[in-house]
Amino acid sequence: MRAIVSFFILCLTVTSAFAQQLIPAPPQLAATAYLLLDAETGEVLVEHNADEMLPPASLTKMMTSYIVSSEMERGNVGADDEVNISVRAWKMGGSKMFIREGTQVSVKDLLRGVIIQSGNDASVALAEHIAGSEEAFADVMNQQAAILGMTSTQYLNATGWPAEGHYTTARDLAILAKAIINDYPEHYKIYAERSFTYNGIDQMNRNRLLFLDKSIDGLKTGHTEEAGFCLVASGVKRGMRLISVVMGTKSDKARAAESQKLLAYGFRYYETHQALEAGQQLATQRVWGGQVKEVAVGVDKALSLTIPRRGEERIKQTVKLDDVLEAPISEGQELGRLSLELDGKQIAEVPLVALEPVQEAGFFARLWDTIKLFVFNLFA
Repeated sequence: MRAIVSFFILCLTVTSAFAQQLIPAPPQLAATAYLLLDAETGEVLVEHNADEMLPPASLTKMMTSYIVSSEMERGNVGADDEVNISVRAWKMGGSKMFIREGTQVSVKDLLRGVIIQSGNDASVALAEHIAGSEEAFADVMNQQAAILGMTSTQYLNATGWPAEGHYTTARDLAILAKAIINDYPEHYKIYAERSFTYNGIDQMNRNRLLFLDKSIDGLKTGHTEEAGFCLVASGVKRGMRLISVVMGTKSDKARAAESQKLLAYGFRYYETHQALEAGQQLATQRVWGGQVKEVAVGVDKALSLTIPRRGEERIKQTVKLDDVLEAPISEGQELGRLSLELDGKQIAEVPLVALEPVQEAGFFARLWDTIKLFVFNLFA
């Protein structure tokens, strides 16, 4: 009988260990650098050479479009404003929207030209309209990159046209993609549009994944001889949004295929779990010298975590509160910490705060609580 019980316990132990190790190693991509990010939590799931400074090619236009969206949101630029097309914008080589020098084109059309058609001409036209020149616009781009925390990026132009000293990283591009999605959701919808027609020319979005996977709704491709074929992509499955960055692949087909590998891995093995809601009560604690005897304790901010799929039931919460709480207590005052562990490993720690204020009691009530607290401490 003991042998049978021992064998049963061993099976349970092995099964439990196996359940905790279901996630295989991430795929190895045929790319210079890559990164996979949970857009809600900011958790990096996969990375390789993510901080290597590389030429971004037309991925540069993500920042160009971000600044245009920012200017529109602030009311400095209107969607229907007409932009004068300069000779410089008209003469730009590479991918084009095919605008003509001496004409006027609306901001909203130019923005689509940047995002969908990857138009170098449209990018320069918008840069000149907003900052007066492309060089001045590049200064704005660098300022915005610093604000977003893109610490390894430097822009010299609005298009990604090859230039020595024009670089970024996979990590910084993921930060920028996250900002585009979260800060300007209405403009982000443009990234999902499959085609755009201007001047009688219908051009398809260069992001192959939009045509291959209905869960994908952005973002941007890039290509030069030096940069190779690059793609920043994003999509949503089962409430989880992932952002993939792939830089330096060998072909248009390869950048899509390598991006698919990253995204499929993330969606298959991970999920975004809302562990806590803002204002959620987790405990009550005795208050000494207060008008009430207890205070509700919880979290003031929502918390989402990136965890292995179906790992929610294995999360353990540990509440640690201050031993003695004395009034007055203000709403939001930190009173302890909450630790969350998954399979014995801490995955988050957040402050626990008072969810309501507690005012001081009257003199005699405080005096009586002081005596009781003294006795409590004496025999603790």
